[in-house]
Formats: sequence, structure tokens, C-alpha cells
Amino acid sequence: MPFRRDLVDEKDGVEMISNQVLQSTIDSLKGIARLDIAIADIDGKVLATTFLEDKDLSDMVVSFAASQADSQAAGGYQFFKIFDEHQLEFVLIAHGDTDDVYMVGKLAVLQIQTLLVAYREKFDKDNFIKNLLLDNLLLVDIYNRAKKLHIEVGVRRVVFLVESHENMDGTVQEALKEFFSAEGNDFVTAVDEKNIIVVKELASDDGYEQVQKIAESMLDMLSSEVMLSTRVSYGTIVNEIKEVSRSYKEAKMALEVGKIFFVERHIVAYNALGIGRLIYQLPIPLCKMFIKEIFADVSPDDFDEETLETIAKFFENNLNVSETSRQLFIHRNTLVYRLDKLDRATGLDLRVFDDAITFQIALMVVKYMKYMESLDF
Repeated sequence: MPFRRDLVDEKDGVEMISNQVLQSTIDSLKGIARLDIAIADIDGKVLATTFLEDKDLSDMVVSFAASQADSQAAGGYQFFKIFDEHQLEFVLIAHGDTDDVYMVGKLAVLQIQTLLVAYREKFDKDNFIKNLLLDNLLLVDIYNRAKKLHIEVGVRRVVFLVESHENMDGTVQEALKEFFSAEGNDFVTAVDEKNIIVVKELASDDGYEQVQKIAESMLDMLSSEVMLSTRVSYGTIVNEIKEVSRSYKEAKMALEVGKIFFVERHIVAYNALGIGRLIYQLPIPLCKMFIKEIFADVSPDDFDEETLETIAKFFENNLNVSETSRQLFIHRNTLVYRLDKLDRATGLDLRVFDDAITFQIALMVVKYMKYMESLDF
């Protein structure tokens, strides 16, 4: 089998070190020691190499892997075993014209084993965070595993959810990891092709103003460096690691509610959802019953653009007739006429606070129902 590079797959569900990292490592060692090095799996498949010739050493690798020796010289090559937690993972092959082949090979083995430990710890932390977010851990397991992984349990954290309409490749996740790398205690993990989760550790005096600034900085970075349009949501600040999953669920809800009621916003905070958060949790049959009671003889879809603009501006100005008519560039009496016409059609006088609240909720319920209907198609 010729020396060539193949991808390193996942083994037993554990993410192994990539062939790119292995290749970079042995390239660096060759530059220093002037020796050729290759790394193969225990089946003889070469994963990374600095060898130029296509010499098939797969049978020798398999034979050496099955032996009791940790290192062996054969055919002008030096073979070494690389273990990870007492399990044989790779075979390293070194070749050169100097007397330092054995020493350099042992140093290379040590370097690869150190990388394996680092990657395993990283994977364990990522796996822990994912299970934590999905509520897949018992309370006792949360604290035991956090202690084992050296993750602080009693610090303040908040969860961000980053979503894009386009598929996000590994570049986006790496950009976010680099963005938060200075802190060291933050976690960035992908949910799927379009969603990435960030678990951010906060200082004791950080509040929602600081969280909002972090979200804005993320958006700016992704827009300028990755050239990607995204939306960001975040949950509430939590004080215990066991509450991180709640912040994630809140961020997830904020993202969905934002698509319905705050389409123009690129950043949506859970604690700023207002009544939209309640409407989002209503069952559709109850919504239909409510709308039928409020709009017995007319549907909100029947309102023309002028009427909808008038309603929106009237609510925006806190039911102030004078200010609304001024901003709409119409006479006060014209606005009163429009409100009276709406009152006759719906039985709701928007100048009365209770009627205005009912009407506003009804419009939001209609938006919610339309959104849910669109998901069914």
C-alpha cells in the first residue's frame, strides 16, 4: 500500500485527532530533524507522511502492531507504537541517514501522545456541554463531570444562539472560537449546518448591557470577516452550570419568537420578548377561538395598508391622537375618522386602553398563526 494521506474517522464515537494536525506535526519535526516520518493506523493505512516514495509498508506496520514490542527497527525503518490511554492508536515510521532516528522517533511519539490527550480532553468538554444543553445528564453527573474536566460550576454564564439562512461551514465555528479564545472558559459548538451555540462565561459585574454588546460584536465580526448575514439570540444570565440548559432553551425560543414578531431585529434577547413569549406557547386551536371571538365579521387580512399603518403608528405613539396624526401627516379629524371606522368594523375602540390591548394581542396572535401555518408547508 503506497504512502498517502487519508482522513481520520471517528472511532467508537470519539472524535480523533485530524490528519491535518498529524501532518503539520510531522512536517515541523522533519524541518527540525531532517528525517522522514509517517503515521499509520494499526491496519497499515497511512494517515500522514513526509515520505516522497510510494513504498508499501502496510504489512510491516500490521505485523509490528500485533507484536509485543513498543519499537522495532526493520528494513531500514524504525517503527514506534503510539498509545492513547493504554490503547494502541497509531504506528509511527521514521527513516533517515543519521544516528538520531530512534531519538527523534521517540520525541515524535511523545508529541503525538500529548496531542491525543489534548484532543480527548477537548472532545470530552464539548461532549459534556452538548449533553448539558440537551438535559441528558443527571444533576450528580453534571457536578462530577464538571469537576473532572476542570469546569467551574458556580460562575455566571449566558447562552447565545447564532443562526444563518445559509449553511455555515467550519470557518464560521472557527471564527467564533477565535473570537472567544482570549477568555479560555467559553464553549462554541455547532448544532447543525445553520446553528451554532456559544456558552459564554461572564464576570461578576457583567449585566445584559454587556451581553448585548457581545452579541453586537459577534454580528459585526461575522459580517466583516466571514461575510455572513446572521441572527443572534440569547437567554437569561444563569449562576450555576446546571441552569445553562435553561438559558439555551430561552435563546432558542427567542430566535423563533423573533422570526414572528421582531423580523427587523438581528439580535433578540429572551428577556425582551414581552407578550410575544406567551403567545408563542399558546395552542393553535385556542388562538383560532380567540380570533373568531375578536374578529367575528372581519379578518385582519381584510385591513388595507393605510389602516394597518395607522394602527401601528397609533400604538407606537402610546395611543396619542395628536402625535400620531402629526407623524402620519394627516389632520386629527382624519385619524379620528379612521379609528371610528375601525371601531364600527371590529367593535374595538383603540382610544380605550383595554380595547387597544385586546386588538394588539389579536394582531400578534394572527402573526403567530400565520407563521405556524408556514412551517406546515
